[in-house]
Amino acid sequence: MENDLGWWAVPLAVLGGAIRVSTPILFVSLGEMLTERSGRINLGLEGTLVFGAMAGYATAVITGDPWAGVLLAALAGAVFGLVHGLICSMARVNDIAIGIAMMLLGTGLAFYFGKPFIQPVAPDLPSIPFGWWSEVPQVQAALNVNVLFLAGIAAALVLHWGLRSTRPGLILRVVGDSTDAARAMGLRPAVIRTMATALGGAFAGVGGAYLSLFYPGSWNEGISSGQGLMAVALVIFARWQPVNCFWAALLFGGAGALGPALQSVGVTEGYYLFYAAPYVLTLGVLIATSSPNRALAGAPGELSITK
Repeated sequence: MENDLGWWAVPLAVLGGAIRVSTPILFVSLGEMLTERSGRINLGLEGTLVFGAMAGYATAVITGDPWAGVLLAALAGAVFGLVHGLICSMARVNDIAIGIAMMLLGTGLAFYFGKPFIQPVAPDLPSIPFGWWSEVPQVQAALNVNVLFLAGIAAALVLHWGLRSTRPGLILRVVGDSTDAARAMGLRPAVIRTMATALGGAFAGVGGAYLSLFYPGSWNEGISSGQGLMAVALVIFARWQPVNCFWAALLFGGAGALGPALQSVGVTEGYYLFYAAPYVLTLGVLIATSSPNRALAGAPGELSITK
C-alpha cells in the first residue's frame, strides 16, 4: 500500500501537532481563565508551568509512575498559586508585579532542582491510538491522542457548565465583577480569589507535566517556550470563556505545528520561520484586541488590567 501522502501530509501533521502542542496551553489558559474570572491576573503561570514540568518528571523518574508525576505537578502548581494568592491579598500589592516575581521564582527553582533529572528517562503518559483503523503512519501519528488532551476537553466543558449553572460559579463571577457586591452578599473576595488562583496554578502544573511526560517528553530548561505567557493573551482572545479557550488553544497549537509539518514534506528553505507562528499569532491577537472599545469586552470588572 502506498503510504506517501505528499502534501496531504501537511494538514495531517498540523492536526496531530495541534493536538499535541495545544494541550499544555489549554490547561494553562483554563487556569488563567479561572484566576481572572475571580478578578485577579497571574503572570506567574509561566514559572508554574516550568516547575510543574520539572516536578512531574522528577516524580515519574523516582516512582516509575507518570500519573504520580501529574498529581505532584498539580499539587506544586496549587502551592505556587496559593502563595501568589496570599501575597496578592495583602494591602497595596500589585498582581502583575507579584506574578512576574513568581514566574522568576518558579523557573529558578525548577532549574535548580531539575538539574539531576536532565539525563534520566521518565515513563511517558499513555495515549489512545484513534488511528488504529488506518495503515498510513501519518494518520496513526496524527490520531495518537494523549489522555490529558481528552481530560482538557472535559475540563473546559465542566468549567463552562460550572460557571453558568452552579452556585460556586456564580460566586466566582460575582467576586470577579464587583468586590462590593460580593461583600454585600456576605462573601469574602480575598479568600475566593486565593482559592481560584490556587486552582488555576494546579491546572498550569498539569500542563507542565504534559510537557515533560509526553510532548516533547523530556525535562530541560527550555521546555516551556513561553507558553505560560501566551496563555494570558489566549484568555483575552477567548473572552474568558472555557470552551473558547479550547478552540483558541487548538488554533495556537496548529500554528506551533506548522513548521514541523512543512519540514516533514521536505520544505528545507524558510520553514524555520514558521516556528515563530505562535508568537506572531500572540502579537496579532494582542493588537487585534487592543481597541479601546472592544479590547476587554466580557472581562471581569475587578480584573487589574481593566483599571
